[in-house]
Amino acid sequence: MKMIRFSLATLAVTLFVLMLAGCSEEQKDSLARVTEAGEISFAMSGGYPPFNFYNDNNELVGFDVDVANEVAARIGVKLKPVTTEWSGIIEGLRSGAYDGILGSMAVTEQRLQVVNFSTPYYYSGAQLLVKKDAPYSTPTQLKGKTIGVVTGTTFAQDAEKLGAGDVKLYKDDTHTLTELNSGVVDGVITDRVVGVNAMNSGKFDITLLGMPLRGEDIAVAFRKGDDSLLKKVNEVLTSMHQDGTLTKLSQKWLNTDITVQ
Repeated sequence: MKMIRFSLATLAVTLFVLMLAGCSEEQKDSLARVTEAGEISFAMSGGYPPFNFYNDNNELVGFDVDVANEVAARIGVKLKPVTTEWSGIIEGLRSGAYDGILGSMAVTEQRLQVVNFSTPYYYSGAQLLVKKDAPYSTPTQLKGKTIGVVTGTTFAQDAEKLGAGDVKLYKDDTHTLTELNSGVVDGVITDRVVGVNAMNSGKFDITLLGMPLRGEDIAVAFRKGDDSLLKKVNEVLTSMHQDGTLTKLSQKWLNTDITVQ
């Protein structure tokens, strides 16, 4: 009987060690998975100009897209961009639908509980926008009003902090800004650069209201456990910061450098 107990205990320990080894091997293989496939897939919404959007030729372009292409090239693989709705983008990552999210995602404590983030590749802030002829001079005057934000973003919390009477959720900022321009909502909260870009496009009769509500670090999201891939992308982003590549891409799309704090 003692021999049987010893054998069962030994078997249990052996299985436990093998499980740990398997988990460790899985973590080590995230970079190998990408390099062996010859491509890396990054998700984004595709409706967030000038960061990631479809141009008049139905081509996916923007700052995020250029950054993603450069990251892929420096890893030595091709980029496979994936566009998906923002509301489910993290769950898509966790389910293995793509390798990472490179689509202007802000680092938050809540998100850090379920994904890991790279070093930031740019810095921005939450901005309130209203129509040019709106009777508001400060953000606090939007208390009780209707504010539009993209589903799944951190901007909904900003709207609630302002005391919005109703927070309307939209698929992307093409819809939020159109609704603001049409008077369906009283204000929109989005990335400051997105707001400036919309103003300069000539398509919207809108303006910034006040200073940014808060700052944001924007980074690439990865699954928990994909440590080797995260490490490699961090190395790549650091080199892109140091050699001026990120600054160059920022100037190309935004006419300013948002890659430094």
